[in-house]
Amino acid sequence: MLDSVLVWFRRDLRDYDHAALAEASRRAWQVFCTFVFDREILDALPNRSDRRVEFIRESLVELDAALRRRGGGLIVRHAWASNEIPRLASELGVAAVFVNRDYEPRAKARDAAVEAALGRLGISFESFKDQAVFEGPEVLTQAARPYTVFTPYKKAWLKRLTDDDLAPHTTRAGGQLVAASGNTDVPSLAEIGFAPAGLPATGLVPGMSGARQRLDEFRARIAAYKAQRDFPALKGTSGLSVHLRFGTVSIRELVSAALTDGARQGREGAESWLSELIWRDFYFMILDHFPHVVERSFRPHYEALVWEQGSHADTLFGAWCAAKTGYPLVDAAMRQLNGTGFMHNRLRMVVASFLSKDLGIDWRRGEAYFAAQLIDYDLSANNGGWQWAASTGCDAQPYFRIFNPLRQSERFDPGGCFIRQYLPELAAVPDRFIHAPWRMNAAEQSACGVIVGRDTPQPVVEHDTARQRTLERYAAVAGR
Repeated sequence: MLDSVLVWFRRDLRDYDHAALAEASRRAWQVFCTFVFDREILDALPNRSDRRVEFIRESLVELDAALRRRGGGLIVRHAWASNEIPRLASELGVAAVFVNRDYEPRAKARDAAVEAALGRLGISFESFKDQAVFEGPEVLTQAARPYTVFTPYKKAWLKRLTDDDLAPHTTRAGGQLVAASGNTDVPSLAEIGFAPAGLPATGLVPGMSGARQRLDEFRARIAAYKAQRDFPALKGTSGLSVHLRFGTVSIRELVSAALTDGARQGREGAESWLSELIWRDFYFMILDHFPHVVERSFRPHYEALVWEQGSHADTLFGAWCAAKTGYPLVDAAMRQLNGTGFMHNRLRMVVASFLSKDLGIDWRRGEAYFAAQLIDYDLSANNGGWQWAASTGCDAQPYFRIFNPLRQSERFDPGGCFIRQYLPELAAVPDRFIHAPWRMNAAEQSACGVIVGRDTPQPVVEHDTARQRTLERYAAVAGR
């Protein structure tokens, strides 16, 4: 047994089914727990009212209370984590620092620096699998290479899955196992240089309790998931993405729920949701094995694509960001993103395709905008989704398959309910024109009080023309 261990929480803000915490409780007499508001990350955020920071802070309050009930608590610091963790570990006199692994390149570099600094102090550093069911090396092809196509990866993932992979990590009982020293209350947002971002107005409840509430509510309607998940006006998705992102819920618990509910309620909905959870592991694996995707296309030849440049491209990008493209579904989706920090998954594909293939703008600009806005932002999934839509990634949509924003609108928001929710200025537009208000003649515009060019923008591009330009753009490099 070790005398003491420091568990460093990062994107795993819960006190149950937590690999590092369970391992520490099994192997050490004393367990200290810490979270660092990492200034390397926070100082680079342009917005001092960031919903993610507020979500983390409120989740930490709940986590700290849970640990205190078990005799421990959180030591919360606001510092450069790469410096603070070795300093704190030395101050506490621990034998080791335990963490759950992160697969992002910057996080891996940070952890390597922390491990080296701890090593110089004679303190060990151990990491554990927690946020994925299977890590990159665990699901490989017969040639021992990483999969780059999802369907065979999913088949191999399911074939490998056993009950042991989903068994929760349990902590040993005993007050001496989780001891607090030097911890105070979780600092306020103001104390770390931030202001409230209006999180309660989004309806999102932080912490483990928020995750539990969402999961319980979703399991009652999981059977309808496959049928309803693509319709943004319906409550068809799980709403658990932000809880997965910050680890206020366990991925093992969600996979177990999908398998259990599939057996009990009917398989289609649960299996469809399980596929989405497997996609998450898939994108973790891609990021882990192919870190170049952070800056470059997964398929190297697509780096030669000639994207729109200059002031005209900047104007188009600005219209997309500001929800002023003139395509109601695209603009409603961007209003949802800008106003709530969330965007329905189907709409993420629609607006990403629109930016890269209708506007001809480099997918990296859209990816960066999402990274700044999404409360559930996760590098691996965000990058994978954008490269899928732009046809530059692994297992991507073929470049010649281009979403038609009008058909997407008519199919997935047939009555215009979602459009009217986020574009109330179009409330009086008749159903037959709600997806394309510019098709109304002057008399029809006057009758409903919506003048195109005054109350709603003219379309910034014509889809058929843009589609042809995109086909030419991609065809020029596709054979390389």
